[in-house]
Amino acid sequence: MTPATPSNSEWLTRKLLIDGKLKAAGWRVVPFVPEKSLDSYAKCAIEEFPTASGPADYALCLGGQIVGIVEAKKLTLGPQNVLSQAERYSKGFPQPALQAGDFGVPLLYSTNGEVIWYHDVRDPFNRSRQIADFHTPEAVAEIIGFDFNAALARLKALPNKQAKLRPYQIEANNAIEDAIAARKRTMLVDMATGTGKTFTMVNEVYRLMKSGAARRVLFLVDRRALAAQAVRAFGSFDADQGLKFDKVYEVYSQRFQKEDFGEEEKFDPKVLPKSYLEAPKLGSAFVYVSTIQRMTINLFGREAAMRDEDAIDEDAEKLNIPIHAFDLIVADECHRGYTSSEAAIWRKTLDHFDAIKIGLTATPAAHTTAFFRDTVYRYEYERALREGYLVDYDVVKVRSNVRMNGVFLNEGEEVSLVNPETGSTKMDNLEDERTFDAATIEREITAPDSNRKILEEIKAYATEHEQQCGRFPKTLIFAANDLPHTSHADQLVDLARDIFGRGDSFVQKITGSPTVDRPLQRIREFRNRPNPGIVVSVDMLTTGVDIPDLEFIVFLRPVKSRILFEQMLGRGTRKGEKYPDKSHFVVFDCFDGTLLEYFRQSTAMTADPPTGVTRSIAEIVEDIWANRDREYNVRCLTKRFQRIDKEMHGDARADFAAFVPEGDLAAFARNLTAALQQNFTPAMGLLRNPDFQRLLQDYKRKPRVFFVAHTAQDEVSSEWLVRGLDGKEYKPDDYLAAFAAYVAAHQSDIDAIAILLKHPQKWNPEALKSLRDTLAATPQRFTVPNLQKAFELRRHKALADIISMVKNSADAQNPLLNAAERVDRAMSTIKDGNTFTADQLLWLDRIRTHLQENLSIDQDDFESQPVLSDFGGWGKAVRVFQGRLPQLIQELNKAIAA
Repeated sequence: MTPATPSNSEWLTRKLLIDGKLKAAGWRVVPFVPEKSLDSYAKCAIEEFPTASGPADYALCLGGQIVGIVEAKKLTLGPQNVLSQAERYSKGFPQPALQAGDFGVPLLYSTNGEVIWYHDVRDPFNRSRQIADFHTPEAVAEIIGFDFNAALARLKALPNKQAKLRPYQIEANNAIEDAIAARKRTMLVDMATGTGKTFTMVNEVYRLMKSGAARRVLFLVDRRALAAQAVRAFGSFDADQGLKFDKVYEVYSQRFQKEDFGEEEKFDPKVLPKSYLEAPKLGSAFVYVSTIQRMTINLFGREAAMRDEDAIDEDAEKLNIPIHAFDLIVADECHRGYTSSEAAIWRKTLDHFDAIKIGLTATPAAHTTAFFRDTVYRYEYERALREGYLVDYDVVKVRSNVRMNGVFLNEGEEVSLVNPETGSTKMDNLEDERTFDAATIEREITAPDSNRKILEEIKAYATEHEQQCGRFPKTLIFAANDLPHTSHADQLVDLARDIFGRGDSFVQKITGSPTVDRPLQRIREFRNRPNPGIVVSVDMLTTGVDIPDLEFIVFLRPVKSRILFEQMLGRGTRKGEKYPDKSHFVVFDCFDGTLLEYFRQSTAMTADPPTGVTRSIAEIVEDIWANRDREYNVRCLTKRFQRIDKEMHGDARADFAAFVPEGDLAAFARNLTAALQQNFTPAMGLLRNPDFQRLLQDYKRKPRVFFVAHTAQDEVSSEWLVRGLDGKEYKPDDYLAAFAAYVAAHQSDIDAIAILLKHPQKWNPEALKSLRDTLAATPQRFTVPNLQKAFELRRHKALADIISMVKNSADAQNPLLNAAERVDRAMSTIKDGNTFTADQLLWLDRIRTHLQENLSIDQDDFESQPVLSDFGGWGKAVRVFQGRLPQLIQELNKAIAA
């Protein structure tokens, strides 16, 4: 007879696994006694409870009523499909006070002791779902007493009229609420960086809380800086009756440090009491802002936390948090490219709670779309550009021979050798030539001349920008690394301070390095103050940081992740605050445009898989021992051994000789498959040896040496490109050729072009505006600044006016003029053969000033433009010109367009 085990006995599964889970949730597991009334079974899980359809394994009793049925199955069976059996028992026990259609018991559970499925059958549209644990009696009481349909009706009737909402943000709110009404429990909102995801969700949280559809809200972020930013967003949100959000509902957070907030900000975020997590109060309503790393520690302990020093708090501790602690979870910036093990922890943390879960992202990752399933709303970068909420970017390809081809050093060249562990440096002369390929730059070797020349190239563009716009462009440089003693970021800061010559405070490093004092305060200074004008970072400013006036982004860091690249680009897409004339930003691709080319085919739906090695060697060995995908895991282990052999110090071979012949781990790896096939048990004995596994983890590594190639010379050049609305980058020649082709193709069907080329007498401000708008909306984005730049680079004419550029593209014999030259020519035409009084000449000078800025004029301008209205406007000018002003305006417009 086979002994009863949890795998083949439902009864043992109940006793060893399910009883304990029910008791841990606060239910007393008791046998059914026919003589006892249900009133005596308070907070009890009654075993073998009789129904008309047979005995239920457990019946959850609360307030003298059966509120739940638990159907148990042995461990080896999946419980999902067993819910139908619980439904049968529910129908077999009618209860008038709880009756929902055929069902007399509203809450159904099925479990094998490990996995729990749950179904609230009171509404036919409610979906069954897997939950992490049983609901507590308090949670069940709240579920039974909550009328979700009434809350949805209140939500639907609630006007969405927050004054600062943009149309697409209202669309996002509507989409979320429609998904919740459709009983979706997970959903993704994908909105381009800079379009106000957090504000949109703060408004949504307020609406859900006001309607009662949500009460206890967890707002999850993955960095402490984003947590502080979210607390500020809730605190500044205008709720009803002139009150801020945090004056209507409690807003709590994890513990912050003073430097997490600006010096001008009131530093009083409320820290959430532990009781709110461990013993949620029924009917309470609050928002808790936390990093996911902290919540992971609260749920599973510090050993389970993702290794992010920025987000882990020393005071975080493991707590006993029930699954109903929150009924709504918002995961902000949920795109992050975690490793596989981190993604598993991220998912486990979210899965713990029985709540509606909304993910926010601008760049969906594979683990994000897999978890949240349905993207209920998407607002793309391209649409935001069309609607004027974000700005586009131009591209400068910076070609560096070193970045593209690496460094070649000749025999006898002098280099510095840096010990990355200690920072000690010694000079050396190479005894033989050496080649370092491009992938090793800033990792194994640096060429200071290359970094200097690239920064000098950037400076040339910054100087041009400053001359044209009257301000230095806020510049963010992404360095390859910020490692101790060999920091690329430190080298760039030092060189930039020398090259730009504006003092140390003008160029700053902002990274997560301990050498950076108060990095969050530095970020706020970069955002709000003139200094620093240039910041060098690695990854601290890649996501969630709002720098609206940023105008230059420099990629000196190779990037292969679409998510990371789009997030880095997203730092520049916001419209300017201090500089409302910010029309675009400039991306400097210091890898000859290959970064942009690499991501050209990437779309918002391209998914980056989680990256990085996640399993330990011990875990792989145990998988081989348990015969879990043995062939695959043997291959994985072989590769690990080969990698260790390449990385080990020579002395390590003596240590490994205690386990493998001559300490030759590479030979051992080559023979591993055969050894396991021929002598499995002895081979596994070695692989499972704790001392061998410890050595595989802590073997002596070969010493790293970092080269500084002082004499290596780089060749650096650059080329400005225009990025069209079609996503393509155009060289100036190609851009001008495309513009000429466009003009030629639309001489008849675009009125403004036809007027310039055939009917100049019809030129007026309306035609000018139509021309600018039409050209800017083309796939090539023919804006005036872009065309002017291209004409200057290839036709050597600075600031050519839009009329000249159209006419010259149609016929190269037409001269290129700037606005002042065109207006002067038009004025000469008007004055030729005519005599004007002194007052009339004075008015003509005022009109000249207006035309130099606007290239056309009509009657309305005399009342709306200060240069004309301040001196009496249309009425005064008509009298001065003795009624000839309308004819004069028509002649001027014709002369301008000629």
